[in-house]
Amino acid sequence: MNRRTALLTTLAVTTALTLTACGSEDTDTPAKSSDKAAGSTAPSSSAPASDDRPAIELPADLSYTFDWPKTGDKEKDAVLADSEQSIKAVDQAIVHQNPRDRAYLSYYEGEAAVQTEKFIQAYVDAKARVTGKYRYYNPTVQVRDSGSASLVYCEDQSKAFDMYLKDRKVNRTPVTANSYVLYTTQLRKNDEGVWVVTKLLSERGHDQCRP
Repeated sequence: MNRRTALLTTLAVTTALTLTACGSEDTDTPAKSSDKAAGSTAPSSSAPASDDRPAIELPADLSYTFDWPKTGDKEKDAVLADSEQSIKAVDQAIVHQNPRDRAYLSYYEGEAAVQTEKFIQAYVDAKARVTGKYRYYNPTVQVRDSGSASLVYCEDQSKAFDMYLKDRKVNRTPVTANSYVLYTTQLRKNDEGVWVVTKLLSERGHDQCRP
């Protein structure tokens, strides 16, 4: 998987930390003197707790655009909505530097949860987190009568970066074909009615996602 970089395909952290990889020099980056740049709790996006779902709050230097309009199908739209939260929940865990953050554990289970925890731990070990702008587009969702579903979508990481917490240094990287990632996810509807991710695969530079 390659959620935010190397989530299932590669979990190694290099000295230059290529976890989020792929940005551009003209991207808005947080000022080095800004508390928001270092993982403060000032939220840029917040999903209020629904039922037993934890709220998700992220710092102001993180933003998300989901270009996947409603389908008009109740279950498909629920898959899309829960997938948005699952993506943000992983970033919240990275910002909190907590590989066992409750929010993402509400949206991942099994193989996907194990691999996601390793991904988050890599950021914790590197004392780094994500920053910048993410865009998601070209979704294809299918729901089966068995209570399972699949979602394929693209991620644009061209304006997203990694940031080291100690000196608040942003690792800005050039835009390449690898800035665009194709994700294939498998989900199931749990007893609480949440569509949780069970498997997550990715491919960088896929033709389907490149502009």
